[in-house]
Amino acid sequence: MAPNAHALLSASSAHRWLCCTPSARLEQEFEDRETEAAAEGTAAHALCEHKLRRLLKQRSKKPVSKYDSDEMDGYTDDYVQFVAEAITESKNYCKDPTVLIEQRLDFSCYVPEGFGTGDCIIVSDKLLHIIDFKYGQGVLVEAEENPQMMLYALGALRLFDSLYSIDTVSMTIFQPRRENVSTWTIGVDELKEWADKTLKPRAELAFSGKGDYIPGSWCQFCKAAVKCRARAEENLKLAQFEFKMPALLSDEEIEDILSKIDDLTKWAKKIFAYAQEASINHGKEWSGFKLVAGRSNRKYTDEAAVAQAAIGAGYKDIYKKSLISITEMEKLMGKKQFSEILGSFITKPQGKPTLVPASDKRKAINGTGAKNDFTEIKE
Repeated sequence: MAPNAHALLSASSAHRWLCCTPSARLEQEFEDRETEAAAEGTAAHALCEHKLRRLLKQRSKKPVSKYDSDEMDGYTDDYVQFVAEAITESKNYCKDPTVLIEQRLDFSCYVPEGFGTGDCIIVSDKLLHIIDFKYGQGVLVEAEENPQMMLYALGALRLFDSLYSIDTVSMTIFQPRRENVSTWTIGVDELKEWADKTLKPRAELAFSGKGDYIPGSWCQFCKAAVKCRARAEENLKLAQFEFKMPALLSDEEIEDILSKIDDLTKWAKKIFAYAQEASINHGKEWSGFKLVAGRSNRKYTDEAAVAQAAIGAGYKDIYKKSLISITEMEKLMGKKQFSEILGSFITKPQGKPTLVPASDKRKAINGTGAKNDFTEIKE
């Protein structure tokens, strides 16, 4: 695994500092804390690296972590299979393509002190393929115009552009827990034009900490988001509606609120989490609030002893038995056998209608027909 070092203007945070250029310097004022999700992702990446090296017949010792599971093993196998197929495809352009794993990529000619680590780089004549493994399941990641992938591509071109006749770059996000394999292709000339006209000037602003604070969806993983005044002011603009009931708002006002409410909700939760953590770990007192013991559920101290005592008292029917979940069953049997044995017994009913942004890839349904499935509220 590559050394655990991070550039100020990292590829992974490019979407953020390209949109909000001063955010990179502001984040330096906050402690870097690794979440459980991030730690799990790191473990999954290490396992991917090991399996890819074995695929390429390189020496590698299998990593061990507390996150090891059949699920992770299956998803990383799927990733390796995808890479293997991509390598085979690249042989249409080059008899012996170059495959790099966890490769450090330098794109400092466009981004001051910029570098990152590419999960898998496949280099052949005509085509450069960048593959990035995402283990997270919270946010769907798309490859199209993804600045992280574009920076990796620029770094890889810097290494190989003079050795191969590359005219096209293909970028793939492999996100198995979201059943998402997203691929986007761009010409080398077009990529370099973006780098010169958009990336380079924005990166220079970001490196110097200049520009305007611009709140948006990119705030989600910003370390400074919880205390950022620009984001607070943007979210608090909803106060102009003075908490009117929906029926008293115009369609335009409701549309404006809908476009902001998701970020507002996430921001409010982060504010609460920040305040609560400060109270629990640092003794911070907030006017009008107090720290109390939360509600908890009863639990057995020794299940074996409980069973023995209950059976001894004449209670026999104390155990529950149910089928394992569909996901567990599929992992147990494997996708092919699961489909053959149980495919005819599986159904997936339509989910409850939900309102989402127009950019969502799911097919729209007719709201008039959907309402018949739900109880109408009458005065």
